[in-house]
Amino acid sequence: MVPPAGTPPPNPQQIQQFLSSVLSQRGPSALPYAEDTKWLIRQHLLTLISTFPSLDPKTATFTHNDGRSVNLLQADGTVPMPFQGVTYNIPVIIWLMESYPRHPPCVYVNPTRDMIIKRPHPHVTPSGLVSIPYLQNWIYPSSNLVDLVRELSACFSREPPLYSQRRPSPSPSPSPNSNPNPNPSRNQSNPAVMSNYGPSPSPQARPQPARPFPPSPYGGRPQPQPQTEDQTEVFKRNAVNKLVEMAHADITGMRKAREVEVEGLFSTQALLRRREEEIDRGLKELQDEREGLEQQLQIVLMNSDILEAWVRENQSKNIDLKDLNVDNAFECVDVLSKQMLDCTSADLAIEDVVYALDKALQEGAVPFDTYLRNVRLLSREQFFHRATAAKVRAAQMQAQVASMASRSPHYAT
Repeated sequence: MVPPAGTPPPNPQQIQQFLSSVLSQRGPSALPYAEDTKWLIRQHLLTLISTFPSLDPKTATFTHNDGRSVNLLQADGTVPMPFQGVTYNIPVIIWLMESYPRHPPCVYVNPTRDMIIKRPHPHVTPSGLVSIPYLQNWIYPSSNLVDLVRELSACFSREPPLYSQRRPSPSPSPSPNSNPNPNPSRNQSNPAVMSNYGPSPSPQARPQPARPFPPSPYGGRPQPQPQTEDQTEVFKRNAVNKLVEMAHADITGMRKAREVEVEGLFSTQALLRRREEEIDRGLKELQDEREGLEQQLQIVLMNSDILEAWVRENQSKNIDLKDLNVDNAFECVDVLSKQMLDCTSADLAIEDVVYALDKALQEGAVPFDTYLRNVRLLSREQFFHRATAAKVRAAQMQAQVASMASRSPHYAT
């Protein structure tokens, strides 16, 4: 619906800049919407404004029933309502709550001072709060603002929520109300038509007298005959309203129960995912360990083959173990190794002799002075052997370093 005359059409670029600015704010002034839904909120509002230019996105302070105040986005403007062949504009405010779009917005009818909310109304409370099936059956993410406004227009067309309140005429003469207004752009007979929320003007309807907003039998204008409602119809309407309220309460309770179940399923799903990650991590560790064990097994098998080959090769040799000299069983590769072997064997032999002397002294087989003299001599000899072994070890280390240094240029080339 085109905005009323005198209201400039909304600039899509300015609206996009406004929404991008308010939704990208950080810190204390940021809007209380989830980060993963801000882009979807922006798309919903841009689609709504492109479809219904009479609605304008704004930010305002919303006060909850518990007294909390929060800065929220709203779509403020009018919703077109076709009624008896004429399109009227119903002023509404659509608040996007903190949990939007996972939960429905909050819609209020915003009457001007010349309008009155119809009582009773099946979808509008006396405070202006709107409750229609589309809001009650809101499904994320398929539900959106454009379909909501269309449903509002359809519901209001079947049952208008507002009607105009006529003010008493300052002049007792009925001529201003009976004659057409000479100026088509102004109409002083109906306050509702004077506002931006009256019926959309057309070239054929301008010279005609203004109609109420909307024409309604609910006391908006005096009728020549008194109106009385049938008690059966009143009872029927009250019963329908009661059934609707009960159904709405049941649906609300079922919805809360389903939300609790869904939250529980989400928690279970998160737990299962964590366990899946732990199981995958454990399987990977087991596979790595299995690969390491297989490599070690290959090494052991290879060494076993080498040992078995050596045993088979030396098994056929006839060696007389009686004539075998234990001292000549091992041959040293150089002089330092031979000296290290002699010092180590002498050190260990002296250690065994000292142990035997300790046993003999405890059993009383050796006098104490003899024990002390022999231990002193053996300890001195053991010290010399250990000192010689230390010097030999240092010489071997130097020889190894020199050998490695001589081989390093060969490896570098």
